[in-house]
Amino acid sequence: MVQTYTHKFDTTLYKGSVTVKTGFFIDGQWADPVDGAGDKVEVVDPTYGKVITTIIGGGPRDVDLAVQAARKAFKTSWGLKVPGSQRGRILDKFADLLESHSEELAALLSLDVGKPFSSTRQFEVSTAVKIVRYYAGWADKIHGKTIETNERKLAYTRHEPFGVVGAIIPWNSPLISAVGKLAPAIATGNTVILKPSELTPLTTLFIADLFNEAGFPPGVLNLVNGYGHTVGSALSLHPNVDKISFTGSTLTGRNILKAAAESNLKSVTLELGGKSPTIVFNDAVLDQAIKWAAHGIFYNMGQACIAGSRIYVQEDVYDKFLDGFTTFTKELTSAIGHPFEASTRHGPQVSKAQFDRVMGYIASGKSEGAQVHIGGESFGEEGYFIKPTIFVDVKPYMKIMREEIFGPVCSIVQFKTEDEVIEWANDTTYGLAANILTENSARAIRMAHALEAGIIYINSAMAGDINVPFGGYKQSGMGREMGEEALDTYTQIKAVHVNLGQEL
Repeated sequence: MVQTYTHKFDTTLYKGSVTVKTGFFIDGQWADPVDGAGDKVEVVDPTYGKVITTIIGGGPRDVDLAVQAARKAFKTSWGLKVPGSQRGRILDKFADLLESHSEELAALLSLDVGKPFSSTRQFEVSTAVKIVRYYAGWADKIHGKTIETNERKLAYTRHEPFGVVGAIIPWNSPLISAVGKLAPAIATGNTVILKPSELTPLTTLFIADLFNEAGFPPGVLNLVNGYGHTVGSALSLHPNVDKISFTGSTLTGRNILKAAAESNLKSVTLELGGKSPTIVFNDAVLDQAIKWAAHGIFYNMGQACIAGSRIYVQEDVYDKFLDGFTTFTKELTSAIGHPFEASTRHGPQVSKAQFDRVMGYIASGKSEGAQVHIGGESFGEEGYFIKPTIFVDVKPYMKIMREEIFGPVCSIVQFKTEDEVIEWANDTTYGLAANILTENSARAIRMAHALEAGIIYINSAMAGDINVPFGGYKQSGMGREMGEEALDTYTQIKAVHVNLGQEL
């Protein structure tokens, strides 16, 4: 029998109860694992480091049932059998439901991930709603084109859905990540099996019921909880999954790509890690540069793929920048606290494993000779809090400059010339994002063109829009999410040649 979990919130910012089902959502119904008890996956509140509930993890047979349901729905009640205008209307209804449950969703995000409630309520849920509405609007605007060949022939293209999509999402922004894959995949006519992160599954479980309420046919969305080595692997290897869309670590992305090649050569989209540079020139508006650089690394406690963890500052403003950035960081440190307190701007890391990983990088920086300018310590006696940390006297070969930390840790380095900082910024296996802070428009454009990254922010950081493509160069992934380009991610092009009388 499918279990439910109810959490009662009694906090300064939110009071109420939220209930989620903790089973699998397959073919429009909640289900238990077919292989017996299934894995026991503990969901932990990172604020206190305590288990709040246990959910069931699936296995290959559960994935197979979900794939069967998705395939049936694609062939009989969704796909190209349903006009785009109708798909758009149902997506719009789904967006309405997300909006009407925004308080519950924000509360679950703060409980599950540890993000300040002020952020989840004002940004996370509203962004998810906007994403769904955006792709609802695209659903009836997926066009091919006619191609001129000769007078006795008609040639045209169709953009058709792949069919069954496996969507594997990360733990750091589970709601945005879920709808960021679901909305364009479903708008273009695909059906989806969604695997939430085992660390932060609650918001994804909550929205499954909303799919039925919105009017989607059974099997359009299927959800199987579990670990990457079980559910994620089964999806990647399944011969009847036509596409995988994955967001997460580069190592896991490699494994998914390998599994796709070894199974049915399914199409793969990967949004992977980053080691983004933030470059501050001497003509930048310094107080704004400080705020943007801080936002670029400390948002969501540094748990963002586009976090600007390498901060390069031109030498003649280095001291002023460091002083201002230090003051900002001290103020942020004083605002560490419970996610449901109004004064909180900085919460815990998501898990004990992530806490240990970040503290390990801090220890590595110290052992390799970098200097902790501020922070570098845990905070409090409960939970997984880490103080925002600044390293100085950092060398390019150090691990903290080479590897993705995924925590509130940055390194600040002086540079002299434009050419020098371009070389340093590009000296990485990653290529997801880069931030440029300068008032010289010609320089800004030169830098934007010279940096090897898929996303460039000029005089801002971590300031994307849902109608602009998102994705990286090099080992930061392949394919694009968001914007019109996401439609290409979830469709394949068919060329049609019509003979109008040409004889052989």
